[in-house]
Amino acid sequence: MPQVGIVMGSDSDMPIMKKAADVLKELGISFEMHIISAHREPDEFFAFAKGAEEKGYKVIIAGAGMAAHLPGMCAAIFPMPVIGIPMHTTSLGGRDSLYSIVQMPSGIPVATVAINGGQNAGLLAAKILATSDADLLQKLKDYSASMKDAVVAKDARLKEVGYENY
Repeated sequence: MPQVGIVMGSDSDMPIMKKAADVLKELGISFEMHIISAHREPDEFFAFAKGAEEKGYKVIIAGAGMAAHLPGMCAAIFPMPVIGIPMHTTSLGGRDSLYSIVQMPSGIPVATVAINGGQNAGLLAAKILATSDADLLQKLKDYSASMKDAVVAKDARLKEVGYENY
């Protein structure tokens, strides 16, 4: 049974949404991914959002650009956490998406990550799930330790070869 639903309004969002999926996969978290347009197919969207709890989702990650209604509408229907990923847009650089997702009305919260922040959305979903899963919490601690080790290795390489050859 999937714990996380990943939904995007267009396949053009896939490179960013894939980053969220990759993190969940690495941490052993089950998920499903869908392309659903809240504007172009509202009936399908409502069926998805209304059925998400019954499917076993504990978190939804929703990516959207421009008007970016997908995360907010998921949050209006789904009773558990929704994480919004604002997509970069050519006209306003993603600020339109960011403002649309983060400026939700009182009572309808959407956790929002950075523009194109797929990896952080996956990690935030994992952290939410880890509040009741000790094994997942340990995986997240190990993940953080590996990030630290990578920075230490990069610094050692810089010291070894110098900035000119880095």
